[in-house]
Amino acid sequence: MDEARKTQMLAELVRLLSEERGLDPEALLRESDLWPAFRALVNTREPVPADAKLLELQDELLQGLRAERGVHALAEAQASPVDARMRLWRGDITTLAADAIVNAANAQMLGCWVPGHHCIDNAIHTYAGIQLRLACARLMAAQGHEEPTGQAKVTDAYNLPARRVIHTVGPIANGYPTARHRVELASCYRSCLDAAEREGLDSVAFCCISTGIFGFPQRDAAGIAVRTVGEWLDAHESGMTVVFNVFGEADEQLYRELLRIAGRVQR
Repeated sequence: MDEARKTQMLAELVRLLSEERGLDPEALLRESDLWPAFRALVNTREPVPADAKLLELQDELLQGLRAERGVHALAEAQASPVDARMRLWRGDITTLAADAIVNAANAQMLGCWVPGHHCIDNAIHTYAGIQLRLACARLMAAQGHEEPTGQAKVTDAYNLPARRVIHTVGPIANGYPTARHRVELASCYRSCLDAAEREGLDSVAFCCISTGIFGFPQRDAAGIAVRTVGEWLDAHESGMTVVFNVFGEADEQLYRELLRIAGRVQR
């Protein structure tokens, strides 16, 4: 993306987003890097319809960033030699062109409201665009209550390379998962796959649900993920491709062991 055009779009978006909320944009516009300012404003924006000009500029920016960051195909994920339907890929899930990517959401299902937070919920909402929070808000308003742990909701993916986002609320284990937490985590994987099947999707990329601030131990969570997905694929006689997406080397090593994928862990 042309840097001058990127800067121009970011400045205009910061101005529009600030003015939309009655804020003075001048302090933000003086910053040398406008991306954090833009991200903070969209991360804290209420789920309300946006002006057409704002959406047009945002979509141009996010689609330009998508091209700049690169889009990764499912073929880049390594297939398990014991079950080729299950694959492993390490990288940024917001750049993966699966039919659906899974978002580890909270019970409000409205994304992360902490500006620039490094959780997957924040990243997915940032790169999908402000349309995603509004879509989630409408689903939750229709439902009339918070999303129960272990269930799933589907939205469009907007400016992401995926077609859909499947949102699921994992259990909060705080480092000490109980039997109930284990059942709930398995339910997250089954619910997401059930949702993908209903949508007629052929591929789903899972993040490591509940292993971040929700505190589910990584090894236990990975074991539940691989076992549950394998059982679901067999029970449904499904040819769906399931990608386990990891971001760090510890998770990559765990999934390599579970999926029997040889090779060196990225450093």
